[in-house]
Amino acid sequence: MKELDLYSRVEEHLGIEEETKALHTAFLDIIGELKSKTLLDIGCGQGFFLEKLEAMNIESLGIDLSSNQIKICNHKNLNAKCIDLCKVTKKFECATAIFDVVNFVTKKNIRNFFECAFRVLQKDGYFLFDVNTLYGFEDVAQGSMNINLKDDFIAVDAIYENKSLNTNITLFTKKGELYEKESQNIKQDYHTKEFLEKELKKCGFDVESVLSFKLYDVEEFDKQIFICKK
Repeated sequence: MKELDLYSRVEEHLGIEEETKALHTAFLDIIGELKSKTLLDIGCGQGFFLEKLEAMNIESLGIDLSSNQIKICNHKNLNAKCIDLCKVTKKFECATAIFDVVNFVTKKNIRNFFECAFRVLQKDGYFLFDVNTLYGFEDVAQGSMNINLKDDFIAVDAIYENKSLNTNITLFTKKGELYEKESQNIKQDYHTKEFLEKELKKCGFDVESVLSFKLYDVEEFDKQIFICKK
């Protein structure tokens, strides 16, 4: 996803380290219970989850459509490739899509995405992913944030409307006496639990459980974690 290349450059300044760790811990607990030994991490980003899998001696491959993210992974000597999920030929005991990955998939493409996730799994393999709840989009993700750095300035504006969250990221980088401006928009779709369960079952998955999860210190659950078996 080329639109995430700018995100990869500002991610470390967004202040989501603790939330990322909390979500990773939840997934690692599930994987530990499943005793999975091989894993495909879909939308691996900069490889933070891959690093944890490596520490657990789990054979893993990370894939991402952002070449910038994969370059960071490769610099860490992590096993990661810039490749589409549907082009992966190896099979795994488990596949994960963590931190909004499925929300980046449009309703039009969701069945194809699930079908490809189904194909990369071994028999009785598990597919684990999280999605934002409506509360997560309307009351948590929506809003504005400005970040002042030494020579850079980051502006993030997120608006939820028509069942989608549109987030505009603008980066101002100081070049001498002037600033260079870069801006990209990221779109995420809201998927209901019922819609996802229906599409998963059409692709052959058995939805074993859907866990409610609070990623932030909020009043209601802002995420759901799906545990699906092939």
